[in-house]
Formats: sequence, structure tokens, C-alpha cells
Amino acid sequence: MAAAKHKYDESKVKTLSSLEHIRLRTGMYIGRTGRGDDYEDGIYVLLKEVVDNGIDEFIMGHGKRIAIKLEDNIVCVRDFGRGIPLGKVVECVSEINTGAKYNDDVFQFSVGLNGVGTKAVNALSETFLVRSHRDGQYVEARFVRGELVEKKKGRSKDRDGTHVEFKPDPEIFGNYVFQLEHIERRLRFYAYLNAGLRIDFNGQTFVSEGGLLDLITEEGMYEKLYTPFHFRDKTLDFAFTHTNRFSEEYYSFVNGQYTNDGGTHLSAFREGLLKGINEYSRGKYDGDDVREGILGAVSIRIKDPVFESQTKNKLGNTEIRGSLVTKVRDSVVDLLHRDKTAADRLISKIEDTQKLRKELQAVKKVARERAKAVSIRVPQLKDCKVHYNHAKDKGRESMIFITEGQSAAGSLVSCRDVNTQAIFTLKGKPLNVCDLKRDALYKNVEIYNLMRSLDVEENTDNLRYGHVVLATDADVDGLHIRNLMITFFLRFFSTLVERGHLQILETPLFRVRTRKETIYCYSEKERDEAAAKLGSKSEVTRFKGLGEISPGEFKQFIGPDIRLRPVNVSGEHAIDELLQFYMGKNTPDRRAYIMENLVVAV
Repeated sequence: MAAAKHKYDESKVKTLSSLEHIRLRTGMYIGRTGRGDDYEDGIYVLLKEVVDNGIDEFIMGHGKRIAIKLEDNIVCVRDFGRGIPLGKVVECVSEINTGAKYNDDVFQFSVGLNGVGTKAVNALSETFLVRSHRDGQYVEARFVRGELVEKKKGRSKDRDGTHVEFKPDPEIFGNYVFQLEHIERRLRFYAYLNAGLRIDFNGQTFVSEGGLLDLITEEGMYEKLYTPFHFRDKTLDFAFTHTNRFSEEYYSFVNGQYTNDGGTHLSAFREGLLKGINEYSRGKYDGDDVREGILGAVSIRIKDPVFESQTKNKLGNTEIRGSLVTKVRDSVVDLLHRDKTAADRLISKIEDTQKLRKELQAVKKVARERAKAVSIRVPQLKDCKVHYNHAKDKGRESMIFITEGQSAAGSLVSCRDVNTQAIFTLKGKPLNVCDLKRDALYKNVEIYNLMRSLDVEENTDNLRYGHVVLATDADVDGLHIRNLMITFFLRFFSTLVERGHLQILETPLFRVRTRKETIYCYSEKERDEAAAKLGSKSEVTRFKGLGEISPGEFKQFIGPDIRLRPVNVSGEHAIDELLQFYMGKNTPDRRAYIMENLVVAV
């Protein structure tokens, strides 16, 4: 029977239609699905695919405005380009590998080269409508989950262009919610990349004349050390400045597409920038010295972009690298000669960084020798077997719990999964590093040991654990420790936070139980509901610390049903201001804010 069940013959071979394949293998076409919490979730990719068509029309000189409306999870996008040819409206939104993006005479610098975009939107939408206005005529087609249900045509008084209306399918995306900040961020990028384009969205207007210079000026809220440099021609646009950050940060784009994983164009920009600065200054600065604190943006337009996936997060055209490095280098040299005041500040910043780095090397040497004298291993670390930096696919679920005190650590040690769960024990409250320089990390034994445990001393690319989990008590002291650790990561390793590695372990605050049933509650509301359910004879326990939870109980809270809440940074690039206000030395301002917003329970 078993052999017959698993028999491999002609009956097991299936041929899926393009519609079936998109719905069955959604990730191949739009990446992650998600429910709208993350910028890269699928519902935003659907919006992007439709807006991209309007952007392509603008690039080719047709239509200077795109109108977008979102209401009740229904997205409407209207561009004022040439409109889809009326005889091919249905095919262009429902048949894979159909479109004009393959024709260089029509679209020279298009992102949508695979003939998939709006077809995927159609297939993954509960309802989908497309209406093309062209030369006084229109053709409209309605679809339900990719299947054509109605087509009509007639005369049109509207301007030429295309109207697309869709509602993402809950069967694919679950109980999703559009987050307006994610949409607005994407639309701001579109405006920066397409100077002169006007995008209207739910009563807001996004428009930019300065391009990437506006992006660097408006998006970057860090203190800028000099006026940003900016270069733009038909195929290359870049801008950069230095800030007081320790890390480097870039925005990279290809044909208007935000490539959050970078690629050839970003690596070429970074190399060309270094070569240009060294050529201008006649120096031999290291890349780390030049790029520390840099905030840059680069956008290129090429005819045949090769991306590593349908979602176009990383460019793979290696043949453009050499010429792009040379062009960036020459342009940087020219920009620096044109603005000597800003150039002098740039060189001064690099020299200061170089000096500090040399001083830091001596501090690092002392810290390493001290660590070796104590122990070859980190004494506060109970390590696991699988690590993220050695096997990223397999090690993605590896995690390290950062906890305080031996009692909490004891509960974790006795019930953890030794393959994927490590524990780092803090001794008391960690150092507040808000106003400190990097050398303080090496002078503090506990912070240095934590860096060694995470293997982020040089950069966050070597991170040993997929999840860095703050596991502190749910009291005032525990929350203070949590804030101090978040400050540490945001101040010196912000990319670790931005990539979603830093998380908070949620453990129950209350246990409500009878002899027959136990309910763990994560809020007072849940406690009251559980008490009402179990009756007046139920026993309610308040967990003041992790050490009060027995290992047997704790195991279920760090097992398959573990609750991890990611640490997110809202309002990009406002990290410095956020830290200074809540964790800096401005005690009077912070006290005034607390007193003005204090809520007294009656």
C-alpha cells in the first residue's frame, strides 16, 4: 500500500497554469507575503508593481502625475501616460511574459522587464480592475482572483492613461493592514528619484526637484558635517555627506527601484567614492576611515538590469562595475574641487576618524589581552551549537538571550535548546553608552564580552545569532536594563536593529490557575478574563521576575510558541535625537516632559 501511495509515474506530473503557479508559489513572485507590518511585505510589493508602470511612463516623457487612493484595503492607481494599447488590455494584466517592456523603442529604462508585475497583482488580488484610456476610447476588464469576469469598452472623455484598482486577497495575505508610513516612504523615494513627478496619495502630495539631494537633506535627520555633494546626469545620480554616526548608510536604486540589498551599483559607488576622495586629497585613506558616518544615495538607469529575484532587491550586472567606478571617481573629484569648503570639512572628518581608529587599536589590544588573561572563553556566555554566521539558513533560528542575574539565567539554562539557544548573563545594570565614544566599549569588561559573544566587534555581518533577545524582568529595573541595552545597540550597532535581529522576549505577567486548568496572561486584561473564566476559586500569581518562573514552566515560553517582539525604529534616521532625549544628559527637559505627560491613576 505504501509503495503504491508513493509511486512516481505520469499521474504524479502536474502542469499548472500561470495563475495557479503564482497563487501556489507566491514567494517566487513577490517575496514574503506578511500582513503589512514590514516595509517589504507583499501587499506593498503589489502596489509597487502597479506604480512602477506609471513611473516608466513618466521616464519616457508621458504623464507627470500619478494619483493613488487607498480606502478599505482597495488600492486605486491612475497614471496619465499613454495607456495600455486597447487591443491588449486583458493580455497585459493576465498573461505571463506579455508586455512592451521587452521593446527598447518603447521603454528604455524599465524596472518591469519580466512581464510578470501586474499579472502577479491580478492573480493575488481578490478583485482586480484595469481601465485603459486612449485616444478617446477606453477598455475595461474586471477579474476575481485572476479570472476574467467582465470586459467592456466605449468612448472616453478622460485623459489618456491607465487606471488600476485592486484588493489584495485575504486567502493569500491573511488579515492584513496597510501601514500608511510604509506607503508614504515608498512614494517619497519615487519622488526623489523622478524629479518633477507629482504623486498624490490620499490628500498628500509628493514631489521633488532636487532628486537624491533632497533625499539626503530631508530623510537624513542626523547632524550633517557639511553640505551634501550631488551629481546627476541621464544615467547616474548620487549624493553623499558625512554625519556623526559610527556606521555607514546608503540608499540604492536601479531604474527607480529601491534595491535594499544593494548590488553591483552600490559596491561600485562605494569604491568610486573612496578612489575619488583619495585622488583629490592625494592621500591613502582606508575605506573604513572614509566611509564611517557616511550617508549616501545612488541611482542608476540601465537598459537590461539583472536582479537576483523577481522582487528586485539586489542588482547583479557585473559588467557595469568598472565603468561605474571610474565615472563615480571622476565625478567625486570634480565635486570636491568645486566646493573647497565642504571638501576641507570632509577631509577633516576622515582624518579625525583615522586618528581615533589608531587610538582605538591600542585600547582594543589591552582589552583582548585582558580577556585572554581571564579566560579563553567568555565566562558569562552559555553558548549553543548552531550559529547564524556559519550557516545562515540553518542558523537563522539561533538566538542568544541577554538576561540579568543568576536566577533568571538558571531558569533559562535548565530548559533551553542547547542547539539553537545561547545565554549571556549581565551582572547588574549595564553601562549607559548614550554619550560615550567607541573606546568605552573596550574599557568596560561586560560590554566587551558581549561584543565578543555576538562577534560584532568589527561589523555586524559576522553576527553569530539570528535573534538577539532581551530577556529582562517586567519590573522597573528590568525595563531600565532593557532600555540601556537598546541604547547600546542603537548607538553602535544600529544596522543590527534595522535588520530585525534585536527582539524582546515576552513572558507572562500573571498565572491564573485551578487544580484542573492553568492560563498564562500577558496583560491585566488577559488576567481579568482568565479569572472570570476559571471562577472565584482560581489562584492568581504575579510574576515579578524571570527567576520566579520554574524551569518547567519557562520551557514553554522559549519553545515553539515563543513570543518575540522586534525592536523597530520608527521615523527613520531619528535615532540620535531619540537617544539623546530619553537616555542623554538633558535631565531637565526629560523631567519636564514626564511631568507634563504623567497620568495619575485614581
